[in-house]
Amino acid sequence: LVPAQQLVSWGAAGAMVFGGVVPYIPQYRDIRRTQNAEGFSTYVCLVLLVANILRILFWFGRRFESPLLWQSIIMIITMLLMLKLCTEVRVSNELNVKRRSFAAADSKDEEIKAPPKRSYLDFDLNYFWHWSKFTDYVQCVLTFTGVTGYITYLWLDSSLFVETLGFLAVFTEAMLGVPQLYRNYQNRSTEGMSVKMVLMWTSGDTFKTVYFILNQAPFQFSICGLLQVFVDIAILLQVYLYSYYPQKPVSHTAHPASTKAL
Repeated sequence: LVPAQQLVSWGAAGAMVFGGVVPYIPQYRDIRRTQNAEGFSTYVCLVLLVANILRILFWFGRRFESPLLWQSIIMIITMLLMLKLCTEVRVSNELNVKRRSFAAADSKDEEIKAPPKRSYLDFDLNYFWHWSKFTDYVQCVLTFTGVTGYITYLWLDSSLFVETLGFLAVFTEAMLGVPQLYRNYQNRSTEGMSVKMVLMWTSGDTFKTVYFILNQAPFQFSICGLLQVFVDIAILLQVYLYSYYPQKPVSHTAHPASTKAL
């Protein structure tokens, strides 16, 4: 029985580490095959990057199980790969669009003639997370990691700060489906979104929540896991609603980038 228990334990740990990235495999393949990323909101990547960076920082203040730590590392790598693909697809599909960046653009741009000079950081909220190069996303992630890491280092001895950091990490992850939920509501459709991805979200989040409860993980993990499952169910309800009761898409008059899922 002991080897069997060990196998079950190892299997559960492996599912926790790699199970979170499985839902994005069909979405990644669909985007790569169709060269269309409009149905996928890259704000999902933003939410997961923030959540998992905060979770890693939380680990330094309160050591939780190693599989959860490795899960965060693997998820960060996966989200960066998703961002890279989505950015390349969007830029290739949008011609003659002004380049937007996180860092200052060079005075000479090979692709766009005479781009306007801008300050060191392009913090126009209308274009935040709608940049034209993958390196801009990497710079933003590194900046966020550096700032939050420094703050955590200063307040690591405060139990209140550490517990708050843990809550923010799992609460942010619980909001994972909200960008996709809002994107579907804007489009009045779930076309372009991988239903397989959402089904895997739901099954994975259910398993993860049960894992948190059975292994007595910090209470923040269990509470926000349940919230995440509810959001997944809401997206599945959208799939049913927009499939059987199609609605007229809402027209947008904003700038071209705002009409894209990216």
